Amino acid sequence: MKIECFEDIEGWQEARVLARMVYEVSSKGRFARDLRLRSQIEDAAASVMANIAEGFDAGSDAEFIRFLGYARRSASEVQSHLYIALDRGYVTQEEFEAIYQKATQVKKLINGFIRYLRQSCRKTA
Repeated sequence: MKIECFEDIEGWQEARVLARMVYEVSSKGRFARDLRLRSQIEDAAASVMANIAEGFDAGSDAEFIRFLGYARRSASEVQSHLYIALDRGYVTQEEFEAIYQKATQVKKLINGFIRYLRQSCRKTA
């Protein structure tokens, strides 16, 4: 499948699911009242999507790869914040595992896309 817009990128699509999952749990109960943690985890989840989209229009594969790195790090940030949410009792073990695994999947998709772009750069160089 040819990628014509950032919405075609599987990593972005799954990052959107990740953001939805994060926003769903962070808007409930005591989590919703922990404004600092809520803001940090929501911002990190949104950043995954945003950096993939921004990188798509960056103008070069090298620049796109840089933005994909930011997206991957934001997914790791989501995972780290999840531990605090779990330790504070804001999320259940099941919610933690589901979101953590989704973030892992997103990072794997991003890593695969980075590999693809690096190979593409070598072929054109």
